[in-house]
Amino acid sequence: MGARTLLLTISLDKIALMPCNPAIGGIGKGQIVREIDALGGEMGLNTDHAALQLKVLNRKKGPAVQALRAQTDKKLYEDRMKQVLWTQEGLHILQGTASHIIVRKGEVHGVRLTNNLAFDAKTVVIASGTFLRGQIVIGDIVRSAGRMGELPANELTQSLRDAGFEIGRFQSATPPRVDRRTIDIDRMSPQPGDAEPLSFSFAGESKVKEQIPCYLTYTDERTFKAVKDNLHLSPIKTGTVSGHGPRNCPSIDRKIINFPDKVNHPVFVEPEGWHTNEMYLQGLTTSLPVAIQEKIIQSTPGLEHARIMRPGYAVMYDYVSPEQLLPSLETKLV
Repeated sequence: MGARTLLLTISLDKIALMPCNPAIGGIGKGQIVREIDALGGEMGLNTDHAALQLKVLNRKKGPAVQALRAQTDKKLYEDRMKQVLWTQEGLHILQGTASHIIVRKGEVHGVRLTNNLAFDAKTVVIASGTFLRGQIVIGDIVRSAGRMGELPANELTQSLRDAGFEIGRFQSATPPRVDRRTIDIDRMSPQPGDAEPLSFSFAGESKVKEQIPCYLTYTDERTFKAVKDNLHLSPIKTGTVSGHGPRNCPSIDRKIINFPDKVNHPVFVEPEGWHTNEMYLQGLTTSLPVAIQEKIIQSTPGLEHARIMRPGYAVMYDYVSPEQLLPSLETKLV
């Protein structure tokens, strides 16, 4: 506590950005948010502040498997977290990209940036996300990026290898976002938040005064055909995207491949904020060409006239095997 700390980020504008589903919590993850809150972290408070709706999952089951989940306003979440950081004593924030971890005799001594600036440090925390040699994929198009429109960290992987770390390669993906004004919510099932006051943080009650519902629809035979007829264009089939994801969140392409007899897959249509028309299509993750993404979306009940605002894409990136970490998350090698 009270340590002088440098927060190094590739972009000051993207601190606390929620690039995929703007939701916090859920099974397993909700418990972690509560633990962070108990240790004095800001995530729970920030989520309560930015929540569009809060609900307890698995309410009909026992308390051991129940979990709180929040759909959040991604812009509000980002803005409040930035304010917390700007006012944090002892914290200096710098825009830059790390290129090397400085290691001498098995001990960390700091970090060097791509612009050759160097900072001494007794402890270095790496939160690399999808940025280590990140590449995004849409159809046969591959671009070097950590997220859509953002530069990756291409040099840090080699520095970690030089220090003796085993490096793997993961892939993940995000679904298209569609314009709320072009969807038919009357053909979907509303998924409201819980009416009772709920909160992630132990510090106070939920501040949600009004809640926005999510909506549920299902793919059908038309969706199945739209995907199956174009599987030859899927980066999964062409080999452009390889490897496994960090969690079980299969794309619609993968679902059709793995479950050829199942036609009806759930699609949760989720708002991204109070003041945006973007809707997140949980369940329609894909990296197929954009024209095919449109066909898939418009084959889904309630989305026949939906217009894409942001296409879905896959992202491939390096990671350090967790077997090289102690329970404290400190590395064993350095």
